[in-house]
Amino acid sequence: MIIAPPSSVIAARSSLSLLSSLIHRSVALGCFPAAQAVHASLIKTCLHRHTILGNRLLDLYSGLGASQSAVAVFHDIPHKNIFTWNILLKALLRDGQVHSAHRLFDEMPERDVVSWNSLISGYASAGFIDKAFGILSRMQELGVKASSFTLSIAASCATSALQAKLVHSLVVRFGLGCSNVVLGNSLIDMYGRLDLVGYASHVFHAMDEVDLISWNSIISAYSKSGCSTEALEHFHAMWISGFSADEFTASCILNVCADLMDLAKGEQLLAHCFKAGFLSNSIVSSAVIYMYSMCGRLDKAVQVFQEMPRWDSALCNSILASYFYTGLEDEALTLFVVALRKDVKPTEFTFATVLNSRLCCSSIELGTQIHCWVCKTGFDSDMITANSLLDMYAKLGLFEDALNIFYAMASKDLVAWNTVIMGLGKNGQGLQALRIFREMQKSDMEPDKITLIGILLACSYTGMVDEGKRVFSSMEKKYGVTRDLEHYACLVEMMGHAGRLKEAMDIIETSPHNLNLSLWSLLLEACWIHNDLAFSEIIAEKLLQSRACSSLPYLVLTQIYTISGKWESVARVQKMMRERGLKKVKGHSWICIRNYIHVFEPNQIFHRKGEAIYSILGLLDWVMEVEEHVHEKFILLEHN
Repeated sequence: MIIAPPSSVIAARSSLSLLSSLIHRSVALGCFPAAQAVHASLIKTCLHRHTILGNRLLDLYSGLGASQSAVAVFHDIPHKNIFTWNILLKALLRDGQVHSAHRLFDEMPERDVVSWNSLISGYASAGFIDKAFGILSRMQELGVKASSFTLSIAASCATSALQAKLVHSLVVRFGLGCSNVVLGNSLIDMYGRLDLVGYASHVFHAMDEVDLISWNSIISAYSKSGCSTEALEHFHAMWISGFSADEFTASCILNVCADLMDLAKGEQLLAHCFKAGFLSNSIVSSAVIYMYSMCGRLDKAVQVFQEMPRWDSALCNSILASYFYTGLEDEALTLFVVALRKDVKPTEFTFATVLNSRLCCSSIELGTQIHCWVCKTGFDSDMITANSLLDMYAKLGLFEDALNIFYAMASKDLVAWNTVIMGLGKNGQGLQALRIFREMQKSDMEPDKITLIGILLACSYTGMVDEGKRVFSSMEKKYGVTRDLEHYACLVEMMGHAGRLKEAMDIIETSPHNLNLSLWSLLLEACWIHNDLAFSEIIAEKLLQSRACSSLPYLVLTQIYTISGKWESVARVQKMMRERGLKKVKGHSWICIRNYIHVFEPNQIFHRKGEAIYSILGLLDWVMEVEEHVHEKFILLEHN
């Protein structure tokens, strides 16, 4: 005999089914008012306290980004299960409330691997990488076994070799590396990002099974590390193994061919891209443009760009960089303006390319116009763009504007600190550079070799020799930075500027780079500046004996022997210079007036509008003489 359930139970089940269906429709609509309507229906039927329906509503609000409503639903559920806690945790993290999410995580009566994964992923997404790895370490201390998804998250956010090796050790510990293709690919990509291509290769060759993503990851790792030949070898091995290239493979190998300047191989791959229809992908087309421009075929690059049916940011960035690379900066700026008129949205790469150009770094008007566009398009908060603006203002000598941008940055990476320190140092603001350096250390940002080059240059340009020597001597012990050629060059230049030539020579002779010609050339320039002809002759002759490729020692000796009237020696040096195929390198001076850059060569007599220019220079010279006479008279009157 079958006993039918009571009518009240049937009605309850019917209500649950109906409300569950309404929640499902609301999810499909993705509409906040619809979610509120379902919530109101649940409250009317007193089913908002039902665990399953409450969880579904909680998940609905989470998907809509309504974290406050999700919190209200959470508190209305009397019997919460692990899913209830995990859904709210996910909602808070999605809304960027990582600290609130962490508090909720600590309050959870029980946690599963999903809870740990959510918190690790949330911290990583918010940029708190050290916090994410701290949670991973705590997870291991409590004996919670990490899943392959946990380790994939950790691999995707690792920013140092130490973190990468920690992730890899956990993969090996849990026996997931060789059999899990997805996790293996994550490890290859992680090591590739960190320029540890040897480890990436080890992971790749240890995998039981590889797929196309595995091949793409290892090829990309070799390409990013500058191992272009190895990247091509793996591409051929991939082809032999029966894998066909996709758009990612094609763009990566085209970039490799560009780096190798191997146009023949690049065009072979281009033919395959044409057959496979890859050229409709703007990333592939951008790689083709880059390849042609790097191989000196800008005409072909422009042709590819013009044949594209639609412009987008990737294409415009690629041809823009090609114009700048080949020195066609006016054409590049014209294209930039046309692209804006065609409503092609600029990216951080667009602004970085334009701001780093010679035109922006020589024209205040143009630089400030581009800065206005940056603010107008909302990229002033982007770190890459902000660093480019910082660098541009530093090169223009507008260090106050550079500092304003620097202090307005919400978060500062090592590039920002290095740029402002280097800019201040080169503009003779050594004390301010040292002050920024101290601020950097207080912010727990570790200096690298570039930082210390900036500090040494700052000390050199402002004559703070003793401070510079202290920084140099404490580099390895205090900052953990190994002294290399650039640091020795800064120190030699510093001593040279200060006229401490003998001390500079001792530094070179006792350094591990005592055979490096660039250091001796720096000392030679310092000797010439300080008019120490005897010392100059000794060093120049030393450079000649080592068959220096620079024309500097030959020119210095020619000048010295000319002054001394040693005409036979002059002829000997000039003959050696001709035999070794060396030519005098001409320097240039330039000044930007009304968006036109005037370039002057040494000893140049005629120039565009030269008569007017030299008339103005004569007038300025006369004004300076008058002011000097007036100043002298004023001092005499004061004295009397």
